[in-house]
Amino acid sequence: MARNFKELQAKMSPDRRARVEERVRQAIKEMALDELRSARDLTQAQLAETLKMDQGSISKLERRTDMYISTLRRYIEAMGGSLQIKAVFPEGEVQIRQFRSFAR
Repeated sequence: MARNFKELQAKMSPDRRARVEERVRQAIKEMALDELRSARDLTQAQLAETLKMDQGSISKLERRTDMYISTLRRYIEAMGGSLQIKAVFPEGEVQIRQFRSFAR
């Protein structure tokens, strides 16, 4: 018999709950494009309509490992977000601003 997650969570120790919550926070910070779209409750067809593309093109885009920054920006903006590019160094992060000027 399936059990409610809240019931299982209530039986966890506070330490275990904290570890699970941290893993969830980390998983949310790192997602593939298809996972991000799905987490935002969007279908490929809905995104394709917004981007004026066909659904197959969205599927191909989500599987790509290399694409134009402008393409990625359009995809993210179609989901209601904005794309930011930063360089991460041991001593800190730097927001890269030259990509802000892309024509939309």
